[in-house]
Amino acid sequence: MREAMARAEVGDDVFGDDPTVARLEARAAEILGKEAAVFTPSGTMANQLALRAHTEPGDEILIDGNAHIYYYESGAPAALAGVMCRCLPGVCGVFTAADVEAALRPADQHFAPTKLVCVENTHNRGGGNVWPMERIREIAEVSRQRKLRLHLDGARLWNAAVATGIPERDYAEHFDSVSVCFSKGLGAPVGSALCGSREFIQRARRFRKMFGGGMRQAGIIAAGALYALEHHRARLAEDHANARALAEGLSRMPRLELDPATVRTNMVLFRSRTLPAATLAGALDQAGVRVLAVGPDSIRAVTNLMVSSKDISGALERFERILNGAA
Repeated sequence: MREAMARAEVGDDVFGDDPTVARLEARAAEILGKEAAVFTPSGTMANQLALRAHTEPGDEILIDGNAHIYYYESGAPAALAGVMCRCLPGVCGVFTAADVEAALRPADQHFAPTKLVCVENTHNRGGGNVWPMERIREIAEVSRQRKLRLHLDGARLWNAAVATGIPERDYAEHFDSVSVCFSKGLGAPVGSALCGSREFIQRARRFRKMFGGGMRQAGIIAAGALYALEHHRARLAEDHANARALAEGLSRMPRLELDPATVRTNMVLFRSRTLPAATLAGALDQAGVRVLAVGPDSIRAVTNLMVSSKDISGALERFERILNGAA
């Protein structure tokens, strides 16, 4: 990947003449079955471009209350797009067509007009949960009936495709726009893309410039993303296997709470029964195992291409040592 980045042919992406960026955007759009794509520095920017391009200030979007767009993007829907978030009661990030219907209000000057429904697949705070295709179809149908647009936060859509065997474009066909990430599981150092119709992406490019996302010789980083896209998607199955192995091992530790059946992709969410999550995460960090405290007693572990099956065995040994020492 670094060799590809060093050899990258570059231009000026703000003017649309960086050939490596153009190849990356074309390939991402092709995989997702969309007309066009725009390269962005981050997944947050890709998502927020989608919100701004689909809506106008004062509009309302429907979204799961634990979705990344709502929970982890620093209030950007309000600050950048000027939209209200109507949070739906998802289960592990997944809500229903009935939830969408129940949230809709009559057309009336008292109410913010609902314009967009956002889905996250796989779902971060849902522990890497995969949306069932039938649920997506149902939500797409009611959204079309109600003239709502659909955006997919597909930062980890690659993981959903590998876990289910359903191609990315089959998920994407139900959405007006899709964001995907080239870092995380694919392992590029930086970058995401927003995909959609040519008209939509042209509008999004204006907002990318407005948000400070215009990049010059971006082919250097686009080359890393393109390499990841072409070489690292299938290997995500290794991450899923390692996550299941980690979950099985952790589930046997009495001071932790975890159901291995909930692990669908590359994320393992578990509860600490004895130590505060931040304390356990800090002790593990000192021992060379990096996890993230996501609540007072909740921890998230994510497998990736830097983690081998041998590393999983070593991590489990350190978990046991630390937890037994805290007895």
